[in-house]
Amino acid sequence: MDSTIASILLLDGMTSGAVYALLGLATVLVFTVTRVIFIPQGEFVAYGALTLAMFQSGKTPGTVWLLLCLAVVASVMEGLERWHHHGNPVRALQSALKTLLLPGVVAVVSIWAAPQQFPLWVQAVLSVAIVTAFGPLVYRVAYQSLEAATPLVLLIVSVGVHFAMTGLGLLFFGAEGFRNPSFWDDRFALGPVILTGQTVIIFGVSLSLIVLLWLYFEKSLRGKALRATAVNRTGARLMGISTHASGQLTFLMAALIGALSGLLIGPTTTVFYDSGFLIGLKGFVAAVVAGLSSYPGALAGALFVGIVEAFGAFWASAFKEVIVFTLILPVLLVRSLRSGHSDEDH
Repeated sequence: MDSTIASILLLDGMTSGAVYALLGLATVLVFTVTRVIFIPQGEFVAYGALTLAMFQSGKTPGTVWLLLCLAVVASVMEGLERWHHHGNPVRALQSALKTLLLPGVVAVVSIWAAPQQFPLWVQAVLSVAIVTAFGPLVYRVAYQSLEAATPLVLLIVSVGVHFAMTGLGLLFFGAEGFRNPSFWDDRFALGPVILTGQTVIIFGVSLSLIVLLWLYFEKSLRGKALRATAVNRTGARLMGISTHASGQLTFLMAALIGALSGLLIGPTTTVFYDSGFLIGLKGFVAAVVAGLSSYPGALAGALFVGIVEAFGAFWASAFKEVIVFTLILPVLLVRSLRSGHSDEDH
């Protein structure tokens, strides 16, 4: 291996690592606020890329119909819960309609826009809106009623949600893979390395989103409320912070990050209905390196995972996944030796 090949592999690894960093940050965010190890994070990635592919073909994405069905279920659950707690049918109906409003608007606009063949960036915005709207609904339907459960129970629910979303992905998108057009086709010579416009977009969007997340948690009131919930859920509740609202907001942000990640990787690889699992799992490895608690650690871990994957693919392409996922073993061993208690006890 010479320096040229090493430079190319390093660039490829950092490009992949930038996407894994977003997924790792989303995994850490969801776990710290809700204690959910969110395995289906990768499904948001696949849904984002495949939804854009459906818009490109002029068809209404199947995720629109899934969004409507999930919104109806969530609105019924919200209305019944309000009615049970308050006994006021008017307030129950208002809560149900409020839950249904945003997904309904997104779905109607998407159905109208699908055959219009709008420019790529308009279709990308619609794809992100559709997948982002899934976040609060998934939390409401699958997790909100179990928010006091143990992390093990929440993990089992995550496995179920993952299989459900994967199966629905096969139903709506089929077994065929799709590769989206690049958002920027220019190429730039950087010494022996050719830097594509899509790579520049990946780095730019990833860095911008990480900075925006940092500013959100440091400067905004809602961001500080999420931090308070992550530190102490009981204390946050006593201070008037709704854990339900915090969970839904967290899942909305996770879905947004997943959808953007899907748009970023869509032009670089063929995405299938089940591709999100491996992609999300690599983000999870980055989050585990960070102990599921550190955002800078997740960023560093993701870049490390991406670089190891790139060099592993060069030396032993058939075992690149094995090499990446083997990284988690020494990390777990070190953390288990350093920790004398189980978080399950708290």
